[in-house]
Amino acid sequence: MALKSFLFSCIAALFLTAGTAQAAPKYINGIDANYPPFAFLNDKLEPSGFDVESMNWIAQKMGFVVEHQAMDWNGIIPSLLAGKIDMVCSGMSISPERLERVNFSQPYWKIRKYLLIRQDSPLTASDLLTGKKTLGVQSGTNEAEYLKERLGRDGWNYALKFYESPSLAIQDLLNSRLDGAAIDSAPAEEAIHKGKKAIAVAGEFAEPDDFGVAVRKEDAALLETINKGYALLRQDPYWEELKAKYFNKEK
Repeated sequence: MALKSFLFSCIAALFLTAGTAQAAPKYINGIDANYPPFAFLNDKLEPSGFDVESMNWIAQKMGFVVEHQAMDWNGIIPSLLAGKIDMVCSGMSISPERLERVNFSQPYWKIRKYLLIRQDSPLTASDLLTGKKTLGVQSGTNEAEYLKERLGRDGWNYALKFYESPSLAIQDLLNSRLDGAAIDSAPAEEAIHKGKKAIAVAGEFAEPDDFGVAVRKEDAALLETINKGYALLRQDPYWEELKAKYFNKEK
């Protein structure tokens, strides 16, 4: 009986070890669910978008499980630092201020900074920046911080109104509650391409930003995994498929 018990214990230990070895790590990705085409909820209320599909591919290739969790953008970095999520792959610009708190992957996308107007508006970019106009901007973004910092310098003079998402700012612009909106090029072009938004680009208000994936500073191994994953993705035909799906649209 003692020998049988010993053998049973050895077999059980082998199964337990095998099960543990096969368990893939799981990471939660915080996303802004109102930032198409990078991240949004589809018709089935499932996370979707360029960043979501990119990270799904990387997770499968690199051997981990990823869950995408929609969050308020203003609190997304505090949630990351508090351990409620493990990464932010959702159109986040790399900035010196953010780098003081988190680490970023290698840049994977360059984004431009647009000033939007209604199609029937005579206002120029200069009018919006120097003419005491009201600009809508998403709170917690690089563009919001940039415009707050630039206000009152070099003749820049405007009032800022803050929104939870670019789409809400665009809606208020269309309803004439704003003179213009300061928005990243991707959601602006997404709205224009849909053909339902009577908006136009008046110009740009800042230099382009690079997007990267944010992780906690202590998560060096995860950062290395993400960087390796993006390197593989950019060499794979799926990268071009994703770009064609989300960005190469008829105007």
